[in-house]
Amino acid sequence: MNDRILIVEDEPKIADVLERYLRAAGFQTERASSGRRALELWRAADPDAILLDLMIPDMDGLEVARKVRASSDVPILMVTARAEEVDRLVGLELGADDYIAKPFSPREVVARVRAVLRRAQGGLRRSQHFTVGGLEVDLDAFEARCGDDVLVLSPTQLRLLGTLAEQPNRAFHRAELLDVLDDPAADTRTVDAHVKNLRQRLGACATQLETVRGVGYRLRG
Repeated sequence: MNDRILIVEDEPKIADVLERYLRAAGFQTERASSGRRALELWRAADPDAILLDLMIPDMDGLEVARKVRASSDVPILMVTARAEEVDRLVGLELGADDYIAKPFSPREVVARVRAVLRRAQGGLRRSQHFTVGGLEVDLDAFEARCGDDVLVLSPTQLRLLGTLAEQPNRAFHRAELLDVLDDPAADTRTVDAHVKNLRQRLGACATQLETVRGVGYRLRG
């Protein structure tokens, strides 16, 4: 994934978290902490989407969105701590593609960025069939094989395997794999438990599922 996200946020801690999660999900990132800098980076970096906080110095997010929309249809996700309905309506009227209220889950933000990008790209659906070494994963048919053997996997295990198979040899962070579990109560230990159970179901292909110390897991091709 090479999509570039412009993060416009003047609170360093929030920007750090967003950048960490987006990069773990495979995105490239640029950061701006003011309205003027956001416009400079938008022109220079040509991002695929903009995460735009409304309360930023120099020029508020609504004005930034207005200037961007005057010449671009780049997806804009507005982020704010203000709860007034008028802010949301004005933002959407300016052409915002989504609206996220603080406090938010970073994983939810990543999911919304992905959804907005899919819509912007015309809803094109990527292949859901992956072959990695001796493993074959078909998410459309909702099945997986190791050689000629059909694997008996739970829906969560199959989604987890499909995520790893989509980018073989890439080390996925445990925090990144939390998105696959679709469980708000899950933590990194839950990821470890699911991977352990998945490895036990892979049979002769179990050695392809590797632990990357201090990071997470990868599926070796």
